[in-house]
Amino acid sequence: MSFAQWSPIVLLIGSNIFMTIAWYGHLKFTSTPLHWAILASWGIALIEYCMAVPANRIGHEVYSAAELKTMQEVITLVVFAGFSTWVLGEPLTWRHALGFGFIALGAGVIFYK
Repeated sequence: MSFAQWSPIVLLIGSNIFMTIAWYGHLKFTSTPLHWAILASWGIALIEYCMAVPANRIGHEVYSAAELKTMQEVITLVVFAGFSTWVLGEPLTWRHALGFGFIALGAGVIFYK
């Protein structure tokens, strides 16, 4: 597997970890004023962008834009599922698993050659 094949995946995983923290991390700190949560989220999102943009630039050498977007969405769901469970303490139900499974099936269709 070449650098252009694996590095976008690693960068997208990192990017999605920061994105999930930026979008949902403030839910653990509801007593913090909203304007501070927004500013903190922007700062975290900057780190996310610094990973997502190179992931897509490098990845587009070997993957189509649709494949990159599909990877990003599947990674987002995996990262979010872990964050939701471990950080927010919200259990995932069979409905979540079924819905995520359908999305994974759709991703398989995108990558099927």
